[in-house]
Amino acid sequence: METSAVGGTIVTPVRKRRKFPATALTWAAVTPFAAWAVARVAGLERGSLPTQLMTATPYAAAGSLVPLLIAAVGRRRAATVVALLSATALGISVLPRALGGAEATTGRPFKVMTINMLFGRADIATIMKLVREFRPDVLSTQELTPGAVADLDAAGLKEIMPHRVLQDEWSAGGSGIYSRHPVEALWDVMPPVGHQMPAATISLPGGKPIEFIDAHPFPPLGPQVSDWNAALAAFPSASADRIRIIAGDFNASLDHAAMRGLLSRGYLDAADQVGAGLIPTWPANKRVPPLITIDHVLVDRRVGVREVSVRDVPGTDHRAVLAELTVP
Repeated sequence: METSAVGGTIVTPVRKRRKFPATALTWAAVTPFAAWAVARVAGLERGSLPTQLMTATPYAAAGSLVPLLIAAVGRRRAATVVALLSATALGISVLPRALGGAEATTGRPFKVMTINMLFGRADIATIMKLVREFRPDVLSTQELTPGAVADLDAAGLKEIMPHRVLQDEWSAGGSGIYSRHPVEALWDVMPPVGHQMPAATISLPGGKPIEFIDAHPFPPLGPQVSDWNAALAAFPSASADRIRIIAGDFNASLDHAAMRGLLSRGYLDAADQVGAGLIPTWPANKRVPPLITIDHVLVDRRVGVREVSVRDVPGTDHRAVLAELTVP
């Protein structure tokens, strides 16, 4: 306020800073997690980027507690309800993987090991150490090159696992199944979509044969997301007349609708069954720790799961998955 030269009084209004409403801030925190929960539960991810982002759902589930706290402390009832529903939906989607629910089953022990070898660069000595210690009945390999085949055999795999169905290539497309037991290649199981995905019937002594598929769809990057969806849809459904196991690098997590669609056709994720479903498998041996779980062992619902563990292998960006199963 000041006095003018003619005796009048000039009043200057005080400018108030505009405050962003607290309610709007609360909804800004709640809405992204609510949208994520709806997309995850309803399987709404479409296109490459949303599909890739969906692998971060376990982190979104943990983060959803923050807006819930903000809404509750601010006493924003509607926002609190939405935040609570979002956190609950995401928690129900994620937490069972850390709890497990496998029941004890009887049957013949059957061990599976799977490893993506990153263009054949995975450390051969470490792989052979795991093979000798774990003694898998089947070794499923992805990104298997002719050079890696020769190195593995030179290191002793030819004597330990002499039976194999190999489709090795000098690229990321090669794959191969190694077995302790006789195998018969199945060439009509998977259509030519994705990387090489060989399949074989494994004959067990005194037991039913096992049909085994080495999985490696393309990653859902850019236009390849269509091929990724097609590959996951192309895996055969579980069948009453055969026992089937699918293992490898699916480039998919259990938060992808396409992966859940495959599971709904008669399969279980072995790690999920024993509370190891949140152990990340990629990217390994990087400056950042492994963040997402895209390597899996899927089993027929008649197959029991005893234990699943994950091991580091130098030279590759994937961790090896080791599953102890029981088959009828």
